Formats: sequence, structure tokens, C-alpha cells
Amino acid sequence: MDKFREIRRILIIILFFNWLVAFSKLIYGLVTKSAAMTADGVHSFADGASNIIGLVGIWAASKPTDDDHPYGHKKYETIATLGIAVMLFLASFDIIKDSFLRLFHPVVPEVSIFSFGLMIAGFLINLAVMTYERKKGVELSSDILVCDSIHTKSDIFVSGAVIVTLVSTRLGFPILDTLVALVIGVLIARAGFEILKKSSDVLCDGEAIEKAKIASVVKNVPGVRAIHKIRTRGREDDVHVDLHVLVNTRMHVDKAHELSHKISDELKAKIPGITDVIVHIEPLK
Repeated sequence: MDKFREIRRILIIILFFNWLVAFSKLIYGLVTKSAAMTADGVHSFADGASNIIGLVGIWAASKPTDDDHPYGHKKYETIATLGIAVMLFLASFDIIKDSFLRLFHPVVPEVSIFSFGLMIAGFLINLAVMTYERKKGVELSSDILVCDSIHTKSDIFVSGAVIVTLVSTRLGFPILDTLVALVIGVLIARAGFEILKKSSDVLCDGEAIEKAKIASVVKNVPGVRAIHKIRTRGREDDVHVDLHVLVNTRMHVDKAHELSHKISDELKAKIPGITDVIVHIEPLK
């Protein structure tokens, strides 16, 4: 499918930039003994690892419907976002643990003009990646791209915080390097929870579209007297709707059947993302 090919192309491009930034920060952070920069490098590396998880998820989600999966495989993309959340939680745990150890065994990092330049370059790359990924994620209704942009957004705040720690270390307050690394760990965990919540809403069949929005479209279809029991579920690009529509008791079954098709067509035309509509016709008493 063209959509999945486009998402794969975007993920590969983002993977290249994420790992370019990650390896630069990790190597320099380890050489200069900067906890904050090393933590930021781990975070950027997790960005790249999440891209690989996304590629696997997109490969599975792109498979067509079959007898065992009559609704398709699109939720595999959502499941893959859980892998991104796990990567974030693991990175967060490792960084927070290392930060606590450094509080009792301080290490003074080396700071130079090169370290400032590296962090500023990484900050600008992350900003461009996040903006592009978020935009394409919304355009393509891609859980992977949107969730990964949340991951990258947290990386932007992290990089900004690291720049502050480099300044503070230069001014003679190296303890802030460790404290900011601790804050970075918390921010990474927070990004993981955001992704986990978004994914669970889809996998646990949370409401995909507000009932009022569905009702506002259906009530204008000629022949509809009343609407109730509206339910929606699924991803933004694959929403399933079922609802009960009350009609005149004298309506012939052929007309009722035709009405259900009109309702389905109207909903799909007026609300993007709806792929399946089940209409239960009831007599108005």
C-alpha cells in the first residue's frame, strides 16, 4: 500500500538522523564523562531503536485482510508503539539509576566549545525531525509516526536541558550535570506513559469519535427519526461505527435497507477515517 511505503520511507530517513545524533552524543559524553550528555545520547539511541520497531510494525500492518483477520492488520502498527514505550522506560530506568550513583560518587565532566556545538546541532536536527514526523503522522494517520514524534519532542527538551548543564559546569556547578540527567530520566518516562496511553485507547477500544459528531451527520439523513447507542472504536484511519437508528414503523424493509446504506455513505463522506458502519434499524414506538 502507498501509505505504508511512505511511512517506511519516512522512518528510514528519521532513523539515519537519530542514530547520527545518538552516536555523536554517546561517544562524546563517555569521553568527557558528562552524565547529562550520555543520558541524552541514550535517549537519542532509543529514538533510533524505536524507528526499527516502527518498521517491523509497519511491515505487519501493511498485510491485506485474510480469513483469520477480516478487519485487517492495521493494529499491528499500534502494537508496535508499545515497543517504543518499553524502550523509553528501559532508558529512563538506566539513566535514573546512574544519576543516583553519581550523586554519591561525583564525576566532573569536561566542557568545551565542541560540546556546545554538538548539542546545539543535535537540538536543531531533533527539532526538524519532530516537526516533519508529526506533520506526516497527522497527514497519514500513522500511530507510529505520531508516537515517535512524541519521543523526539522529549529529546528536544532533553537537549535543551543538557545545554544548560554544560553552561553550569563551565561556571563551576558540575552537580547540575547529574541533577539534570535525573530530570532527563523522568522526562523520558513521561513520554513513555503518553505513548502507552494513546496506544491503549486504540487497543482497548476507547471511543474514537465523539458521539455528538456522529449524531450531527446521521440526524440530517432523510428518514431518520432518532439515534441512540452510538459506539466507535479503532485507529484514526480505521474507525468502526455502529449505531441504532429509529424509523417510521411503516417503512418497508427495502427502504430501511437503503437508508442504512445512505447513513453509512454519509458518515464515510463527512468524517475522514471511518471505514466500517453497522446500522441497526428499529421502529419508532
